[in-house]
Amino acid sequence: MRQSVDRTPVWFMRQAGRYLPEYRALREGRDILELCRTPELAVEATMLPLRRMPVDAAILFSDIMVPVAAMGIDLRIDPGIGPVVPDPIRGNDEVWRLRTLDPQAEVPFVLETVRLLRKELSVPLIGFAGGPFTLASYLVEGGPSRNHERTKALMHADPETWSHLMFVLGTSMAAYLRAQVEAGAQAVQVFDSWAGALDPDDYLHFVLPATRELFGSLADLDVPLIHFGVGTGELLPLMRDAGATVVGVDWRVPLHEAWERVGYDVAVQGNLDPAVCLAPWEAVEKKALTVLRRAAGRPGHVFNLGHGVLPGTPPEILERLVDLVHERTEGSAGAWEEGP
Repeated sequence: MRQSVDRTPVWFMRQAGRYLPEYRALREGRDILELCRTPELAVEATMLPLRRMPVDAAILFSDIMVPVAAMGIDLRIDPGIGPVVPDPIRGNDEVWRLRTLDPQAEVPFVLETVRLLRKELSVPLIGFAGGPFTLASYLVEGGPSRNHERTKALMHADPETWSHLMFVLGTSMAAYLRAQVEAGAQAVQVFDSWAGALDPDDYLHFVLPATRELFGSLADLDVPLIHFGVGTGELLPLMRDAGATVVGVDWRVPLHEAWERVGYDVAVQGNLDPAVCLAPWEAVEKKALTVLRRAAGRPGHVFNLGHGVLPGTPPEILERLVDLVHERTEGSAGAWEEGP
């Protein structure tokens, strides 16, 4: 889904987050899950970056573990650590603890946030969910992992249990994303952030079927479907085959090479290294212009970082970055709707 527009659109993953002092004030004394479950607060968090800079999209403020918590899993999100699952999945008996998500009944606060945001926003709203592998890795490891060793061991040692887990997570996230679109989200992104921990063979065999089923079940919605992972340079052709209309690219692969891997009939999103945004503006400008030069004005480029905004990022850097992308691409191609 691509279409020529008057300038390259730009938004940032984690654009509502800890780098903003007003977000830190909103978050003070509150658990992140409390923010996510309180529509008025989630709306405010979503809107914060749009009051600072003219990004071309808002992304729903939430967390990929919110629907998982509603599926019968006891979890918490610890500051500086991330999701923690005290009783992790070790076999099929634990997988049966997972309920298939009923979004209307179990996460109505997310859908209410979407509806409220559509009344406030003048730019498109992006909804999102975690990818099946990434969610599974948290559930199996019990929290963040560098090597995902327990996850990979389960995958290979008990493929039946793994397939069951992928089915429940994939089906639930598809229902969750559909409900967000029906509530008003105008695009959705699947964050399979840790899929890059897999080699292509394992991704093809153990992850792609559930991911393809997820995207396939959303194809009738006629909204952009974005697929993103970190360290997925060797997986990009497979991610394209999963069925997304936009493939997110991290900073490790030059944008033009990544686009060749997925094919120019698919839109791409990315891919400035988020760590560069902690450097002086001259360095940020140079790297951003390199990304734009590699995009070469083709229709279908959405400018973004190669991962989320880092907490130490000066807000004014992102503000200047939005202006730079808009100014340098005025009158050029790039977007995410059907076109030549």
